[in-house]
Amino acid sequence: MNSNLVSIVPCPDYASDVCEAALIDVLEPLGGLDWVRPGMRIAIKANLVSGAKPEKAVTTHPTLLAALTRLLKARGASVVIGDSPGNLFNAAVLNRVYSVSGLKEAEDAGAELNRDFTVKEAYDEAAVQAKQFSYTAWLDGCDAIINFCKLKSHGMMTLSAAAKNMFGTVPGTMKPEYHYRFPNPNDFADMIVDLDEYWKPVLNICDAVVAMEGNGPTQGSPKHVGALFASKNPHCLDVLAATVIGLDPMEVPTIQAGVRRGFCPKSASELTVFGDYKPFLQTEFELIHNRNSILFVNGRTVFGRTVQRAMNACLASRPRVRRRACVGCGKCRDVCPAHTITIRKNVAVIDRKGCIKCFCCQEFCPVGAMRVHRSPVAKVLTRGRRNA
Repeated sequence: MNSNLVSIVPCPDYASDVCEAALIDVLEPLGGLDWVRPGMRIAIKANLVSGAKPEKAVTTHPTLLAALTRLLKARGASVVIGDSPGNLFNAAVLNRVYSVSGLKEAEDAGAELNRDFTVKEAYDEAAVQAKQFSYTAWLDGCDAIINFCKLKSHGMMTLSAAAKNMFGTVPGTMKPEYHYRFPNPNDFADMIVDLDEYWKPVLNICDAVVAMEGNGPTQGSPKHVGALFASKNPHCLDVLAATVIGLDPMEVPTIQAGVRRGFCPKSASELTVFGDYKPFLQTEFELIHNRNSILFVNGRTVFGRTVQRAMNACLASRPRVRRRACVGCGKCRDVCPAHTITIRKNVAVIDRKGCIKCFCCQEFCPVGAMRVHRSPVAKVLTRGRRNA
């Protein structure tokens, strides 16, 4: 089958019958679920980054997870749904996430919610960055993985969709460590791609019925797109997803890594797309432009490299605290891998000299007080690119 094939179909809302029909339609060009055999144990790797009600558009919608569960159960498979949110990987945290995210609906459809909190180590000689990594061992007992992501903007990676979703195989409290190990967005992106290649999900499905724009991936705003995407290739799915929300795919570090490593093309025009994606193109989707999309990277002389470093420092995005919104809870301080955040007079304060710009604080701030700040020059340059 064509590795560049991506399927897209309408899914206007989360009504149960609508979701089930859309899943059947989006998977049909990929061979459907004909590969499923009775007795198989299928892992659905959902996006459950934090406990949030389904209408917040933070997590994979439970009605879609329930519909996919029914389709798999009808073929004689057992189903387990799991993820490792950005917190302790234990029963207390996960049970709350499952409850708030509405996953009882998937349980009622016959799915098991993962409650194996074992952590193991893996070694992958073929990896570019993550040759050794920790992972959530519940996946070991499964015969196949379906990667069911949510379409969202993202502070560090610009886009959160299929490729980024597999970072959830790293235990929650270890995630900041990986940000610290790979502070360069390109290295971090290669680490993500390493995880994708290690786990090799048999299918990648994207919930883009209601996506998240703005201050994603946890504190943005719901944005109706009305579609499902699917592909056997997570990077190709992301190329189409980026295009639909108005991003140049090459602004996304994980797609850049996929292109460098020969896993996907640079643009949607090079994909084989089953379905018409043009009706879903978003013209007013609020994006977080990644700093790498406008960095100067061609300094060849000492002077050129000096200018390059100075320009990159001026253009780089960084987290900024909205003082009026900050409640001084300390979550940002606790997740900061570089330990550069303190709480003073009930407001978070960032030590700029130590900040590695990983945006963990922005991702996990429970009230959205941390925002991605871009310099005026960066805004002008990006506006020019988008209007070109």
